[in-house]
Amino acid sequence: MRIGELAQRTGVSERSLRYYEQQGLLVSGRTLGGHRDYPGSAVDRVILIQELFAAGLHSKKIARLLPCMRDSDGGPAEIATPRLVAELTEERERINRTIADLIRSREVLDEVIEAAAGRFEATASASATGA
Repeated sequence: MRIGELAQRTGVSERSLRYYEQQGLLVSGRTLGGHRDYPGSAVDRVILIQELFAAGLHSKKIARLLPCMRDSDGGPAEIATPRLVAELTEERERINRTIADLIRSREVLDEVIEAAAGRFEATASASATGA
């Protein structure tokens, strides 16, 4: 499939797809006219790349990780090095810390909303009774 179709099917811009190729995350063939030509499995690969970016990984780490993961076509995977596993474990711990921080922020916000709503209800109730 051409780059435009891959972009449409994945919701990823053509510019991003070219960047993925530049970084070694995605591979395309070429048509006789020199246009990029992607296999059907590229859709799953792009979705996986997007998920890894969303998890906070940068392109160099994703490039090191992708060969260790199986594509939807079941292609061979390389074995992850102990160093890569340690780095990914650190990334997971960073994500867990971020989640914990966000949960604490949400709890503080819930308290503020509850207090503000209580004051609003008290003011509205006092106004209604003429106090």
